[in-house]
Amino acid sequence: MNQYVSRLGGSIVAPRIRFPGQHLAHGRGGRHRPRRIAMLSVHTSPLHQPGTGDAGGMNVYIVELARRLADLGIEVEVFTRATAGGLPPTVQLAPGVLVRHVDAGPYEGLAKEELPAQLCAFTHGVMQAWAGHRPGYYDLVHSHYWLSGHVGWLAAERWGVPLVHAMHTMAKVKNAALAEGDTPEPAARVIGETQIVRAADRLIANTAGEAEELVGFYDADPAKVAVVHPGVNLERFRVADGRAAARHRLGLPQDALIPLFAGRIQPLKAPDVLLRAAAELIDRDPSLRRRMVVPVVGGPSGSGLAKPEGLQKLAARLGIADVVRFHPPVNQDGLADWFRAASVLVMPSYSESFGLVAIEAQATGTPVVAAAVGGLPVAVRDGETGFLVEGHDPADYATALHRFVADPALVDRMGAAAASHAKAFGWDAAAAATAEVYTDAVREHRRHVRSHHG
Repeated sequence: MNQYVSRLGGSIVAPRIRFPGQHLAHGRGGRHRPRRIAMLSVHTSPLHQPGTGDAGGMNVYIVELARRLADLGIEVEVFTRATAGGLPPTVQLAPGVLVRHVDAGPYEGLAKEELPAQLCAFTHGVMQAWAGHRPGYYDLVHSHYWLSGHVGWLAAERWGVPLVHAMHTMAKVKNAALAEGDTPEPAARVIGETQIVRAADRLIANTAGEAEELVGFYDADPAKVAVVHPGVNLERFRVADGRAAARHRLGLPQDALIPLFAGRIQPLKAPDVLLRAAAELIDRDPSLRRRMVVPVVGGPSGSGLAKPEGLQKLAARLGIADVVRFHPPVNQDGLADWFRAASVLVMPSYSESFGLVAIEAQATGTPVVAAAVGGLPVAVRDGETGFLVEGHDPADYATALHRFVADPALVDRMGAAAASHAKAFGWDAAAAATAEVYTDAVREHRRHVRSHHG
């Protein structure tokens, strides 16, 4: 990879950031490939429905990655916090993928911000599960999000195996681009992430931009950072029977402009920007009130829980309550139908490590209007599969959306390009590249251990 300018201070750094190839399924370095890994997801279960509570793209990522790793012959055990009484200790998610429920703190009513106090109890649960196995049962730990990273750090040290960590989101990055009125991430998280970056054998970044942020914000060793794009389930998210059929199923008008928001309702995701843009569009062209529907599919989450009715009240204040349709979170098949039905998916987020829903929507043949932040410029080809917008001014989003009003054929033209673009993001390639990161980590870890005992 060429030298690049860090976005953080203009200084030139020469990273040796790795872009794993996609050939590992054939077994390069097979004797170093792990047979069984412990995957940690403390704060959100892969069994939870995305769009509810803290469940989102990371849940989808863990489920799909674990399934595909199992297909490659790597067994995965996912440790997650039990959030209800009476859950079975283990659940088989798929052949070769086991979910382990760990008791740590009260089952319900515990906010993500309160979970650091439960990490000791969670670690105890992980260690208890490990103690029931023969030595060397797990070959590697893969932790997701900083809370899991702390447990992973301790587990990997105790078991004598490498730690691979995926940030998913980073406190310093979020705090550098806060939505108005949103709460900054606490100093404890910043310190925690810095420790994990230092401790991990490998860091997996979703994009080259995220790799830059790890190096620039957290002083990560570039040689430890590997870039692996997340995938999309191309069997589920596909064009299928088209927009008209999906609109019929969902009771949506056939000839309407339908800009869709799908995701957790919180300031970070900026659904208010779409509502304000819709109001602006109607101001510019009052006839749109009769031929525009704005679905908001998802539930309040994180700092959005402080005002769970805030978005409904905003729609009323803007005078567009008749145009906006609020719909609770749906399962993945239901989400695919909402994507197919939409004219365009709108993602005005302040921060996105990748923006998985952008690829999912494009895979169904729907273009995307998104903020030019995080991984979204990788997920969306500006001017070809959608439009990227600098900043969060609703007027700019209204202008981008108006292009679909002015040229109705643009939805289908961009939608076809979007479906084609999304095909490059299959999970098989992501899993093969992740397996290669594991293999490198195991090889280097063993070499390091040998040199210390040599």
